[in-house]
Amino acid sequence: MASSSLWQRFQEYFLRYADLDFSIDISRMKFPADFFEKMQPRIEKAFAAMRELEAGAIANPNEKRMVGHYWLRNPALAPNAELRAEIEQTNKRIKQFAADVHAGKIADENGRPFRHVLLIGIGGSALGPEFVADALGSVHDPMDIYFLDNTDPDGFDRVFDKIDPPKDGFAVANNRVSQTLVVVVSKSGGTKETRNGMLEVEAKFKQKGLHFGKHAVAVTGVGSELDKYAEQNQWLARFPMHDWIGGRTSVMSAVGLLPMALEGFNIDEFLAGAAAMDERTRIPDATQNAAMLLALMWYYVGKGKGEKDMVILPYKDRLALFSKYLQQLVMESLGKEKDLGGDIVHQGIAVYGNKGSTDQHAYVQQLRDGVLNFFVTFIEVDKDRHGTALKIENGITSGDYLHGFLRGTRSALYESGRESITVSIAEVNAFNIGALIAVYERAVGFYASLVNINAYDQPGVEAGKKAATRLLQLQKQVREKLTTGAGKTAEEIAHSIDADPEDVFHVLRHLASNDPHIRTTAGNETVDEKFSLEQ
Repeated sequence: MASSSLWQRFQEYFLRYADLDFSIDISRMKFPADFFEKMQPRIEKAFAAMRELEAGAIANPNEKRMVGHYWLRNPALAPNAELRAEIEQTNKRIKQFAADVHAGKIADENGRPFRHVLLIGIGGSALGPEFVADALGSVHDPMDIYFLDNTDPDGFDRVFDKIDPPKDGFAVANNRVSQTLVVVVSKSGGTKETRNGMLEVEAKFKQKGLHFGKHAVAVTGVGSELDKYAEQNQWLARFPMHDWIGGRTSVMSAVGLLPMALEGFNIDEFLAGAAAMDERTRIPDATQNAAMLLALMWYYVGKGKGEKDMVILPYKDRLALFSKYLQQLVMESLGKEKDLGGDIVHQGIAVYGNKGSTDQHAYVQQLRDGVLNFFVTFIEVDKDRHGTALKIENGITSGDYLHGFLRGTRSALYESGRESITVSIAEVNAFNIGALIAVYERAVGFYASLVNINAYDQPGVEAGKKAATRLLQLQKQVREKLTTGAGKTAEEIAHSIDADPEDVFHVLRHLASNDPHIRTTAGNETVDEKFSLEQ
């Protein structure tokens, strides 16, 4: 396409919200001229579904729940006064709690101010806070933050070694642990990964002679296992995690706002940015609605079936975790076996990415010349830095190079028939991060309506949890069958408990790798390997 034609297409398909310093450019997506017209019935249906969701309709039919993350940044939208008051009161408590921590009114059990935050959660209970912390954090924050977001014992040890460096000596290390405020996030309180992390950290505090409850805060459902545990053990505070909020859209609830406030970030600006984007993306005109434009481009490029992957390329180090954040938001929301009518459709969009210009020296080579199974979204940040710009050569700064690489890569990809979207914000601050999260949350909701699926459940995740529980039950049975002496093969043990020999074999290998009392004896073949207890 000639440059003059591209310029005309840019003028037609470049949308800018001047008041938000936000823009989206879909001109490098090659949809036909009549695309919007043909999509109009689906577009109108999606707008209607979003209005119903925001009004408090049962938008998650599988769980018979409302979906209310849009109310978090505009409580006036909540369908009743009780919910409005609950949101407003929670936010007020969060701000007061953080202020008291910073002022030393809430201190560790030795009267010293808290200096560190350790957040324990998984999935959306950690990804949102991690992304925001990385995007907005600086050395000047009143508290630094660490995360336990898995059930990996080595991961626990690595994080705790950062908080409690072995080389510092006991006295200094004990001060760092004592001055750590632990935030445990779990809606049900029964999420095993989070529970495991909490119990491991609780044991660490006990080893230091510290009372864990005097350092702990819960973010959980009212009346949950965690809520009861925190009350019984006299934790410092408990904040609600509403049942109408899903983990992947929880960053604007106490899940995200509490760590933000403790880190010293402006949560009011964060919420205001999201509310402003929500307001602009309620416009029932697809060509003027950034979130609907995103959803429509996803539909066009993947033919409504997710046939192409979404590559997220933010050209800013502070946004390096954005692709990881969107991976959960998009894939957990849209990766569904069945549509709303119960028909099997296997919907979803794969998401991956890291950051520019790093990726130009990595997988962009394949994007340029390899298999055409993707589309790119460039995330552009206009502001290079807040300090004085350094001229690297001939009046050119490092930021000029970053901008040049973004635009150059975009052009090179387009010349090779690779399509892209460009989303731009003015700078990385709390307001703009709120807006950026909000536009993608709404785009996910719109796309789900376009393809007729439920964006707000996650049956596949629950299936995995149930399978893991069965395996842990099997592990107990296997351990009971281990004896001293010559030992038994996986097949022999499996036969005795009517279990799958392969499952039993993997359980035995895991036990042998981590329990010094379990011994293995190699055979001629893998199936001949024997397992026994030491005498």
